[in-house]
Amino acid sequence: MKIILIILAIFLSSCKLNKIVNHHGIHNLEIKSNELFINKSNINEINKLLGPPSSTSYFDNKILVYLERKTSNSKLHKLGKKKLIANNVLLLEVNNRGILVSKKIFNKEDINKMKFSKKVTDVDIGKQSFIYKTLSGVRTKINDPLGKKRGSITGK
Repeated sequence: MKIILIILAIFLSSCKLNKIVNHHGIHNLEIKSNELFINKSNINEINKLLGPPSSTSYFDNKILVYLERKTSNSKLHKLGKKKLIANNVLLLEVNNRGILVSKKIFNKEDINKMKFSKKVTDVDIGKQSFIYKTLSGVRTKINDPLGKKRGSITGK
């Protein structure tokens, strides 16, 4: 009887009542994005509210990308596999004066509906260009500045 109570105590002590949620990126991205207004908010307000972006791109205007991802452990019958709770992406476009021009938010359903190109770019490695040869020489000098690996400098 004591053994059963000890085993039961071990199992119950390892159980948690609260779900563990792992966050990555900006918390509550959808709610925070509602505080940004097109043609009114500027880059300083965006940085103050959301912090630095996860990624940026520069074309005609500056595009800032913010991410939010929430995962949790699933039930015991799925062997602790991670369950995706939220996967949000916020795209903010800022003009050259720093004013917010457009705002788009995508949730995990929107991302699942997107179609991505299956095309692959082939790279011909056999042909080495002048730039490749020059950069490979620079790379070897960076990796071995004293020339000890090549054996050009002898000394002990």
